[in-house]
Amino acid sequence: MKKYELMALPYAADALEPVISKETIGFHHGKHLLAYVNNLNGLLERLRAGEFDSGMESSMADLPLEEIVKKADGGILNNAGQILNHEMYFQQFTAPKADNKPIGKIAEAIARDFGSFEAFREEFLKKGSTLFGSGWVWLSADKDGKLVITQETNAANPVQRGLKPLLTFDVWEHAYYLDYQNRRPDHLAALWQIVNWEVVESRL
Repeated sequence: MKKYELMALPYAADALEPVISKETIGFHHGKHLLAYVNNLNGLLERLRAGEFDSGMESSMADLPLEEIVKKADGGILNNAGQILNHEMYFQQFTAPKADNKPIGKIAEAIARDFGSFEAFREEFLKKGSTLFGSGWVWLSADKDGKLVITQETNAANPVQRGLKPLLTFDVWEHAYYLDYQNRRPDHLAALWQIVNWEVVESRL
């Protein structure tokens, strides 16, 4: 029986300071993400037992996480989506660098599809700052390899649109409120210092 576990961070809890504090990492990873993992495991046990009337097959409980996100709905989708989103989010960071910019193929693709890294960053920040309520802003590639920016509400993920997700910023308040209070744009602007562009390029 497949059971999900809390991902291990690829860095120390204080490695992203001052962009993201150790305290925020503790709550965001150690409490919020852990809750999604525990919730999903409980819901999948109920699905296997045939306790859902939503039409979802019990076999869905043993699909890869991404396939669950593509096919599920309700609480299973919400928790599976948040696990997928958060795992990609936490994996894409590294220690802060003052002038942190993409290089290689991802840099070339950004320049090709947005004109420049600066133009891409401005559009990405605008879409992250203006997303109403809770959710995520994503950089993804479509089936032809063209890069696109999307706003995804709540637990949604670009895989539901047939896209390949590459980079995401979390705009749920729990991602930044301890460090930035209601200053979401300031938080989003600071995140560029900690993006691990090698990880982003590996997803391309």
